[in-house]
Amino acid sequence: MNILVAGAVGHGPTTLAAFDAALVAAGVADRNLIYLSSVLPPASLVEQVDRIGRTPGGWGDRLYCVVAQARTAVPDAQAWAGLGWVQDACGRGLLVEHDAEDEASLRGLVTASLDALCRNRGVRFPTRGIEVAGARCTGQPVCALVVAVFQSTAWDPGRRAARAAAPV
Repeated sequence: MNILVAGAVGHGPTTLAAFDAALVAAGVADRNLIYLSSVLPPASLVEQVDRIGRTPGGWGDRLYCVVAQARTAVPDAQAWAGLGWVQDACGRGLLVEHDAEDEASLRGLVTASLDALCRNRGVRFPTRGIEVAGARCTGQPVCALVVAVFQSTAWDPGRRAARAAAPV
């Protein structure tokens, strides 16, 4: 399974609008995000990209992903989000998501969580990665977002057609 990871920043008149702008910038807007916990299945290949260029599925489909996000509307405050992961040679692993008010704190949280998750399981994973995004609020609210996309699933087209044809 190829898991694409991208970070993005969005600005808008509200923190929700900034979140949506970050989704657009990351390439995952127009899908229903289904948040996963942070376990990488065996045979996973994590690939960092600038933007999810070919978001699987279509408008409104379910997009299974892990998301880290941070929003702020406080002038001069920072918003940082990040995902970190560890993997073994078979591709199985763990993924953590964090947010913080600065990049150094974010990186520290990601490292501490990954170390603890490995200790909790009594395992070592030789491969580590991290993707971060951050921005300072300079007027409009801002959102920093990092997303790991697993797969997309369409809604059942038969049920949709039946609902549309049902009398009101």
